[in-house]
Amino acid sequence: MSDIWQQTWGLQATNALPGLDLAWRTHWALLDIWTANQLSADELNLRTQNRLQQLVKHALHHSPYYAAYWRHAGLHELASLPPVTKTDLMQHFDDWCCDRRATRKAVDKFLQRPDSLGQAFLGRYAVWTSSGTTGEPGIFVQDDNALAVYDALQLARFRGLDLPSRLALHGFMHERTALVAATGGHFAGVSTSARLRSRYPWMAGSLKTISLMQPLSDLVQALNEFQPTHLATYPTAALVLAEEQQAGRLQINPTEIWTGGEQLSADMRKVIEAGFGCRVRNDYGASEAMSLGYECRHGQLHLHADWMILEPVDKNYQPVAPGEISHTVLLTNLANRLQPLVRYDLGDSIRMSTAACACGSRLPVFQVQGRSDDLLQLRNGRGSVVKILPLALETALEENAGLTRFQIIQTGADCLQVRLQDPQDRQVCEQVLTRYLQEQGITGLKIEHDRHPPQVEPRSGKLRRVLYRPAKARRPTRRPAPDMS
Repeated sequence: MSDIWQQTWGLQATNALPGLDLAWRTHWALLDIWTANQLSADELNLRTQNRLQQLVKHALHHSPYYAAYWRHAGLHELASLPPVTKTDLMQHFDDWCCDRRATRKAVDKFLQRPDSLGQAFLGRYAVWTSSGTTGEPGIFVQDDNALAVYDALQLARFRGLDLPSRLALHGFMHERTALVAATGGHFAGVSTSARLRSRYPWMAGSLKTISLMQPLSDLVQALNEFQPTHLATYPTAALVLAEEQQAGRLQINPTEIWTGGEQLSADMRKVIEAGFGCRVRNDYGASEAMSLGYECRHGQLHLHADWMILEPVDKNYQPVAPGEISHTVLLTNLANRLQPLVRYDLGDSIRMSTAACACGSRLPVFQVQGRSDDLLQLRNGRGSVVKILPLALETALEENAGLTRFQIIQTGADCLQVRLQDPQDRQVCEQVLTRYLQEQGITGLKIEHDRHPPQVEPRSGKLRRVLYRPAKARRPTRRPAPDMS
């Protein structure tokens, strides 16, 4: 069956039918993923390799960037292709895209439209923007086949919709999902939420995006009014909301908490689960490919190996052995043919496991060390502590000040230190920072500008943009007693 299915479902199958409705594409993708779950490890690898060959062939013929970049590369195996970076792709945006209409100018014009969030670019594509944690913001255009695959991966694996007889989306009509996220940009999560509400009107009342940018009291009120059955957010936000739930200010009864976008530690998971009295499930995704892995019922993260390839490598892009932590990871996204991602430097550190999971899945198990910015704790005018979520602060500076490479360090209860790549950005940074914190009820804050640029972590080479480093109060030193002898 797998050979027949590979012939009838592949990247060429749905793209040959551009008029095929996205809902039907999603149904086909669900059935494809269901069959993949029944395959042996060798059969699954064969399916992956077939898709890889199709993607490389497509990129060679339709992407001028890859045609030139791979001119002298051997094409016999993935490891023979040179890696690509976000900076490379953004600089060659027009030549990278396989649809010649999808130019950077056209995409920028689309993003500037006030009504573009969740809408289709050129009638069939989604446009997502990524944060600039690596110093380079990204713009990623996803074709309709990729969107169908992403939706199906979430439904079939993360949500457990694993049988064709359960394909009807109306099975989720009684759920109420709140996405608590940073807003103000075309980020993957908020864009997908807007697309689903627009595409399926029955979801308008059951899927709600609630801005993380607002004061905590307003966020709590919005959640109390909506009463979600599922809460999706970042681990730091879930941690703060769990504390609000314990204090009685937040009064919701979710059946699950879904986290992603940041590092979720074991201690954070315990606090969140204790606060809400329900299970926490983690998801690993990126703006480049939406969902890369999902957490099974045993708490293990599984790679969507039939649609995504992850190569853990060292700083020289050489492979690291299973069980070792990588310096970075190279992503190959087999679903999106509009902007092919082949050996793309994603920037995260991962470790591939050598042990099989007790859940029985043949999909590889891995661990991720991703974004790990700190929660800030600043004092307001009444002397109370206000917790500032790192992603919200970063988004305010990205969207309102146009900054991507910066470092905000809390050095005291009412003091922040700022490091900028360009000293000329000091004024706009301070204005946006002050305005955002005032909206959170924080006034009289002291902002110091460090003459040094942002400092990357010495071991990982990654940039942490929000740090909590309050100086410890010094104890008065005792003077030795005078010698009376």
